[in-house]
Amino acid sequence: MLTKRIIPCLDIKEGRVVKGVKFLGLRDAGDPVEVAKIYDAQEADELVFLDITASFEKRKTLVELVERIAKNIFMPFTVGGGIADMQDIRDLLNAGAEKVSINTTAVKCPELITDAARKFGSQCIVVAIDAKAVHSPSTKHWEVFINGGRTPTELDAVDWAKQAAALGAGEILLTSMDCDGTKDGYDLDLTRSISSAVTIPVIASGGAGRPEHFYDAFVKAGADACLAASLFHYQELSVRQVKEYLKEKGVSVRL
Repeated sequence: MLTKRIIPCLDIKEGRVVKGVKFLGLRDAGDPVEVAKIYDAQEADELVFLDITASFEKRKTLVELVERIAKNIFMPFTVGGGIADMQDIRDLLNAGAEKVSINTTAVKCPELITDAARKFGSQCIVVAIDAKAVHSPSTKHWEVFINGGRTPTELDAVDWAKQAAALGAGEILLTSMDCDGTKDGYDLDLTRSISSAVTIPVIASGGAGRPEHFYDAFVKAGADACLAASLFHYQELSVRQVKEYLKEKGVSVRL
């Protein structure tokens, strides 16, 4: 059985870690290098770094900051935000990232997924999907948003996840915009819908507040990894505490 992964996330704005609720009301949560070192010491399975305003501001991810973080940690490290082309991917991998996360450009230029997977290996290419529930009289589905959650696309999240996987993505980073920062739990319906639609790993993101939420995402929704920010940043729970809870519940984790 593959072990389930616990992944802290550093949302970066203006060189600082920030966290909000439903992509709004951002609060400062510390220096990225120092926060990354804490999670390395807690033996997190991976770390995700998302420069959350890079695409909207049409600028590149902070490569120098990526280098500084990579020099201070020993766990796998995924970087996203402002990635526009193959050179951006190459620069981030050279700066120390093991994987890159592509969101806005993947939607606008899907061929980048295929080109990058062929050049660098699909294991390096994560497609991030920010999804918001859309309720209609007959059904519930989720719409994909880009530019840090600012721009609707009319893309159905499940359809887009299947297309991204077919194009060569090695992993899906799935964030529920409705649950983000609420600490009320992951969107299990969304996570289950995507996990059952693709054969590549799915990282559930948005809404973690208690250890039970991680368990539900893994056991009830089929997630391969769970990403969290608020409860780790503000030291409400440690990565170790979450893993110990999951192990007691019979979930395979690395301790």
